[in-house]
Amino acid sequence: MSESRTPPVGAATANAAAKRTAEEAVDASLPDLLRLSHDIHAHPELSYEEVRSAALAAGALERGGFTVTTGTADLPTAFVAEAGSGPLVLAICAEYDALPDVGHACGHNIIAASAVGAGFGLLPLADELGLTIRVVGTPAEEGGGGKVVMLEHGVFDDVHAAMMVHPWATERLEATCLAVAHFDVAFTGRTAHASAAPWQGVNAGDAMVIAQVALGLLRQQLLPGDQVHGVVTNGGEAANIIPGRVTGRFMARSLTIQALEQLQSRVQACFRAGALATGAEVEFTPLAPDYSHMVSDDDLLASYRANAEALGRRFTLDDEGAARPTLSTDMANVSLTVPTIHPLLAIDAGGAVNHQPEFAAACVTPSADEAVRDGALAMAWTAIDAAVPGALRDRLLAGRST
Repeated sequence: MSESRTPPVGAATANAAAKRTAEEAVDASLPDLLRLSHDIHAHPELSYEEVRSAALAAGALERGGFTVTTGTADLPTAFVAEAGSGPLVLAICAEYDALPDVGHACGHNIIAASAVGAGFGLLPLADELGLTIRVVGTPAEEGGGGKVVMLEHGVFDDVHAAMMVHPWATERLEATCLAVAHFDVAFTGRTAHASAAPWQGVNAGDAMVIAQVALGLLRQQLLPGDQVHGVVTNGGEAANIIPGRVTGRFMARSLTIQALEQLQSRVQACFRAGALATGAEVEFTPLAPDYSHMVSDDDLLASYRANAEALGRRFTLDDEGAARPTLSTDMANVSLTVPTIHPLLAIDAGGAVNHQPEFAAACVTPSADEAVRDGALAMAWTAIDAAVPGALRDRLLAGRST
């Protein structure tokens, strides 16, 4: 195990010089980064369908000097771009999938461009700092669990730290990240003429209604932090046909992955109640691996804060003790394996919040473009802080979390 070292005389000056080099590299690439952000935004692609977006990000990195491997973890839209050969391996995660109907209303175009930018900022410094830089293209954050699949394939096995930034309406160091299960529900009954012989039908629509009522009642007894929400994706074919098959897409969230298991059992009981009452059959189909709760690395987060503040960012809500926003992400699964941070990067969304069309529109504004630069620089500077000789580098190399 490595021992902590006192930084040599002149280390602070060398650190400042390295950060200036990173800033110059990011600024030199900024026009390309903004084109990347806007191009991904203009061509939204859903989970595991991000062919164009992944190719744009991977291509930019390859042209910039990274060695790029595509199809990582048997996922066609995943990639790993690597530079440097130092012992400290740092992963910067890029997301680029969009949402149905509202496109990039979660700002993944900004995430991708800032991750590529952080890579460019660190590229001229990697060997000098004893770093191996990996920009990891991670598909299907919006319900597909790309990072979980990549974890299972060993993509993060030799990584010492991982980071990304996420656009938000406010500046926050971290969110309350809920563990989540994504699943489809299908009720199968029997169709019949709704007027001539409704008694011959088994109404799958009624089964879904009963289940939703049961979920509504269950919410009174849910633990703080537990959430259930979903939509009916097919409610029947015509008003005069007893629906024989009705489907829905749901999410269950809880404060920890352990509590999520208990919640899922209670939620499934509500759907089984609908099947029991109507005589329909019910089937559950998981859509992705379960996402876990997140554990942020305190030292990396403190470094990120200092670097973001040096860029003019302020964390007033954190200082005031305001309630953290709730969200779920497969980056949380990475955090249980590797020291990780996932701060929220503010853009001016005019009062809109993530997953609204207005937020999608805000993700290609001057404020969003500024976030691309600030996110790239804050991550690159945080990586530099982690790489300089000292306690943080030693801890990460030893594989310890805070």
